[in-house]
Amino acid sequence: MDINNIKETDIPTTAEELKAYEEKFGSSTQTVGGVDNRFDVTEEKCFKPENAQADEAMKEKVIEQLKTIYDPELPVDIYNLGLIYEVDCWKNPVTKLSDCKVTMTLTSATCSMSEVIVDLVRSIPSRMDGLEALDVELVFDPPWSQEKMSDEAKLAMGLL
Repeated sequence: MDINNIKETDIPTTAEELKAYEEKFGSSTQTVGGVDNRFDVTEEKCFKPENAQADEAMKEKVIEQLKTIYDPELPVDIYNLGLIYEVDCWKNPVTKLSDCKVTMTLTSATCSMSEVIVDLVRSIPSRMDGLEALDVELVFDPPWSQEKMSDEAKLAMGLL
């Protein structure tokens, strides 16, 4: 997204883009459970039927999208940072589109950028064909630790 030519229909994917969006269009924040839902694609929770077929191809596409979302305070994407615990995608037997659930954590329960990070994850369906809905489950058990980081992330942060 070109932050100099941002449109109201654009979906910010970084903290910088979100800031530019809010400066241009204002912060009409709507929160649900303390999480900004302006860019939600659906308000309903994904329901995984018992007979739902796994969608590994969509899971890989969602993981690629997660790798484009960076923690605004660190030089590492949230996937390699180890914030993503599980990505579960399945075919919705009614719509034949995919639904996904991302189980994730934050580096700290008091993370100042938590709303931005979760909002960016929740906005993934707006950037992908074939993905109808994506739920985010935010958990703090087990807590995040540096051991969850990929070697690539550790190298980027000077830990290797």
